[in-house]
Amino acid sequence: MTQKTGHALIQDYLRTLDSSPGVYRMLDAQQAVLYVGKARDLRARVSNYARPSGHSGRIARMIRETASMMFLTTNTETEALLLEQNLIKQLKPRYNVLLRDDKSFPNILVAKSHDYPQIKKHRGAKSEKGDYYGPFASAGAVNRTLTQLQRVFLLRNCTDSVFESRTRPCLLFQIKRCSAPCVGRISAPDYNALVNDAERFLQGKTTTIQSDLAAEMARAAENMEYERAAALRDRIKALTAVQSVQAINPKGVAEADIVALHMEGGQACVQVFFIRGNQSWGNRDFYPRLGGAESPDEVMQAFLMQFYDSTPPPRQILLSHPPEDPDLTAEILSERARRKVEVAVPLRGEKSDLVTNALRNARESLARRMSESATQLRLLEGLADAFELPAPPRRIEVYDNSHIMGTNAVGGMIVAGAEGWIKNQYRKFNIKGTEITPGDDFGMMKEVLTRRFTRLLKDDPDRQTEAWPDLLLIDGGAGQVSAVHEIMAELGVEDIPMIGVAKGQDRDHGKEEFHRHGQRPFALRMNDPVLYFVQRLRDEAHRWAIGTHRAKRAKSQMANPLDEIAGIGASRKRALLQHFGSAKAVGRAGLTDLQAAPGISAAMAQKVYDHFNAKG
Repeated sequence: MTQKTGHALIQDYLRTLDSSPGVYRMLDAQQAVLYVGKARDLRARVSNYARPSGHSGRIARMIRETASMMFLTTNTETEALLLEQNLIKQLKPRYNVLLRDDKSFPNILVAKSHDYPQIKKHRGAKSEKGDYYGPFASAGAVNRTLTQLQRVFLLRNCTDSVFESRTRPCLLFQIKRCSAPCVGRISAPDYNALVNDAERFLQGKTTTIQSDLAAEMARAAENMEYERAAALRDRIKALTAVQSVQAINPKGVAEADIVALHMEGGQACVQVFFIRGNQSWGNRDFYPRLGGAESPDEVMQAFLMQFYDSTPPPRQILLSHPPEDPDLTAEILSERARRKVEVAVPLRGEKSDLVTNALRNARESLARRMSESATQLRLLEGLADAFELPAPPRRIEVYDNSHIMGTNAVGGMIVAGAEGWIKNQYRKFNIKGTEITPGDDFGMMKEVLTRRFTRLLKDDPDRQTEAWPDLLLIDGGAGQVSAVHEIMAELGVEDIPMIGVAKGQDRDHGKEEFHRHGQRPFALRMNDPVLYFVQRLRDEAHRWAIGTHRAKRAKSQMANPLDEIAGIGASRKRALLQHFGSAKAVGRAGLTDLQAAPGISAAMAQKVYDHFNAKG
């Protein structure tokens, strides 16, 4: 008996469905989820799929592939929408709109765990005591704002341990970007007044700050405090410069996200501008994966629900297109923010101008991306022809190692696809194997690949996600390829093509040889675009691995042996260094000498002595 699929199968499900709200899943013959949808009335919604005609090409294809369905009823449509988004995020169905950029956005943190608050960039959970301002579109936008704040408000950005160990002002004081509270060049009340001004600036109260500074400068001049008046004049100039270079300063929009969608050629771009404190804090473009012929309101609904799943919604969200369920969307976002969130499509005035500007950016960004994607697709097709692959690869992973005489060894993985570099998929691997001989590139590569594919086999054994590569590029020749083949065979992953890229004669750029397991090496023409493409892939992996290695080496060189001792904080470390002159001298000191250091008890001296004595 032939199992029913498509319209006939869906028609059978209608007999047992009622009009409850809920979520439905459509699955193919292999039980892979094709689509997740929500409905106010499950029976009414599913009955649309039972019709034999009147569907778009995408929906018709999805119905034909449907071999079974699953249903979950909920109490309200709101619960159904939340459950739908959770399932989409977890299952990543082929025919749903998916937001693939899951990186968190940076914030500015005014850390208040110290008498002299520190201002710094922060990303991740907001667990540290202090005030957070953001989100900013990128780390660059945060860094520019931090530089401006330092120039105007002279706040410290050093860590608490550095602050405690300073004995004289650092370079930032010399170039007038810090007030040097670490060495008492400013009192705590005066410093906290600067902190308050900086927070007012971040809240958009720049006019009152400028007038206050001007009044203070006039008073200083009247009292013939000319040096202080000059310093205040410089701060006013810096604040004026900050205001003049900001591209967007909407007067009537204090806090909002501007979200604009442009769709063309089966692709979509969403531009998000962040407005906080009447200032633009940058913009970011997103390219959600479409399943087919989605409408703009469907794409906008999916984007808003997925984007604000991890990003706190502002008080106002201004859109170029309304979502499918505007009221329901606003209700859910308000619940997430624990305050009212307004979702609107402005038709006139300053708000409409902001959306128009964002929409123009979305249109231009998508045009550039489509042009780049066309070129990238031709290169991937050429790569498939040159390396005899069954199809152009959608995901290429390139691996490289970096170390100096086996020290600070790291492995790097970069990822590329039809849209160029996929940088949020790059990975770093600190080499942990104790049995690996220093400098053993084969051993390091084995550890990297074992960790990578063991995790992949655990997380996605059926290869339902896009995390599985279609091609592996290895920096190395026949020996490296043979070793990698053995590693992959041990893991049971032997169907992924792999290519070794080795420098040719005299290790010249352009004379690369390509190695495949069990086959003769070959080369490409010197002017072949595919050769340049592979060189860029290999060079990017090399850059990534070397950068990771250098960062690790720099960190190890900056490490102080005293930091490894439990109970040695900033003040005790400073006391020991001032008494003995260096960490090396502390390590050579006897127990009696350590006890003589100021602030070091007999028990602490014993702990320090035992630490270095055990090492010796």
